[in-house]
Amino acid sequence: MTSASPAPAPAPTRPGRRRWPSPRRIGLQAARIALALFFAFPIVFMLVSSFKPDEQIFGDLGGIKAFLPVGALSLDNYTGVFDRVPAVRFLLNSIGISVITVALSIFINSLAAFALSRMRWRGKKIVLTAVIATLVVPFETYALPMVWWVNKLPWLQLEGGRLIVTEGWLDTYQVQILPFVGNALFIFLFHQYFQSIPKELDEAAVIDGASWFGIYRRIVMPLSGPAIATVAILSFLPMWNQYLWPLMVVQSEELRPVMVGIDYFFQLNPSWGEVMAYSSMITVPVLALFVAFQRAFVSSIASSGVKG
Repeated sequence: MTSASPAPAPAPTRPGRRRWPSPRRIGLQAARIALALFFAFPIVFMLVSSFKPDEQIFGDLGGIKAFLPVGALSLDNYTGVFDRVPAVRFLLNSIGISVITVALSIFINSLAAFALSRMRWRGKKIVLTAVIATLVVPFETYALPMVWWVNKLPWLQLEGGRLIVTEGWLDTYQVQILPFVGNALFIFLFHQYFQSIPKELDEAAVIDGASWFGIYRRIVMPLSGPAIATVAILSFLPMWNQYLWPLMVVQSEELRPVMVGIDYFFQLNPSWGEVMAYSSMITVPVLALFVAFQRAFVSSIASSGVKG
């Protein structure tokens, strides 16, 4: 019997030279930094200018001081915002409208996408094609007809302790929410993400006695976090930035969202410092939302074309 020869001892490793990145990689990284700074300049200018008086804003425009927090900095512009417009009311209106729209959009559009991607029924491909085709229709083409329709729709209203049916949604909260709940892009995003979830999970759930809604609630939606985050961001942004539609359908000041409040600063004596302060107040929530859901957003977009 021959014994196996012992394995040779590993050769001692020598400390290698430090490997520097290639010139191509350095160039790409420099280009990314330059592009990021280019897009960040307007935001930095807005934030810095919100603390400066108007005279200093225009005086600093010719140099780098326009992007630096130097000079007579104060919070006067922010206090002036609350003196000129009911900013708190506008912010609360936009937060409520945006949050309710996001919640309804996730629920309604995910249900529609679930029926199109997981359930078996005739004509679902035709329906999906028709839904996607509506993406090419711009909002401006049907804005006026939609105003006419929302003015004819009924609504339940509580008056004197009893419910009555009224006609017309103009100058209400629901006219700023319900027309934007259903969205073809969100249905498509949910549909594509649901396609990446193995359908064997549905079959196993059916064997265990689960209904279609049970599969949707207990299996599909818990696995669709990136898609939910993407729809949340993409539905929050347009609702927060709504300007044209509220101008057309809302007349009462107590119902207006934040974007309509910009008009108040260009009446009589415009103050650019207050404009910058108000713009900063309505921009920070959007930036915070995107930063919070950035990873989930990128993950959903990356997997939107994957099919199971």
